[in-house]
Amino acid sequence: MARTVRDALKGLAPQPLVRLVRWRREVWEDLRLRLLTDLGHVPSHRVRNFFYRRAGLRLPRTSSIHWRAEFYAPERIVVGQNTVIGDSVFLDGRSGLTIGDSVNLGSHVTVYTRQHAVDSPDFAEVGAPVVIGRHAWVASHAIVLPGVTVGEGAVVAAGAVVTKDVPPYAMVAGNPARFVRERSRDLRYELRYAKRFV
Repeated sequence: MARTVRDALKGLAPQPLVRLVRWRREVWEDLRLRLLTDLGHVPSHRVRNFFYRRAGLRLPRTSSIHWRAEFYAPERIVVGQNTVIGDSVFLDGRSGLTIGDSVNLGSHVTVYTRQHAVDSPDFAEVGAPVVIGRHAWVASHAIVLPGVTVGEGAVVAAGAVVTKDVPPYAMVAGNPARFVRERSRDLRYELRYAKRFV
């Protein structure tokens, strides 16, 4: 009901006012992302994580994000327990990003949930959620593309570009990422690693 009233009021509003409100929202979104990026240089997990949570990122106290992280739509990112996210990562939450328990994302990992449609006449965006299962390890400089599920216990090798789902306990490498071998299923570790000033 509230949605229809809101939509009706939007329809009655003069176009200059609608454009002004849209412009203010877009400016705030860009400024918020800039502030979160700058916050990534603060040498304190406690301070960074406090503000990341205030921005909507669901981050338990047992998990850590190292410095210089960048985000799109942090309010649509969910991080599990005992997860370590390395420095200089880029996490795109626009279409939804879920990172499971005891996951290790290496330094400079990039995860996208949206991209442009190659053949779109107006360069339209398309996207789908990304899910990274528990005990997965996405190594340094890997790229995960929209709609991918990295299965439980899976390993994405350094520099790999993941364009399709990675089965549980599989190791993939290359561009595009291809199956290399199976990983042991006996994984009992919990990650609680955080460099003090990084």
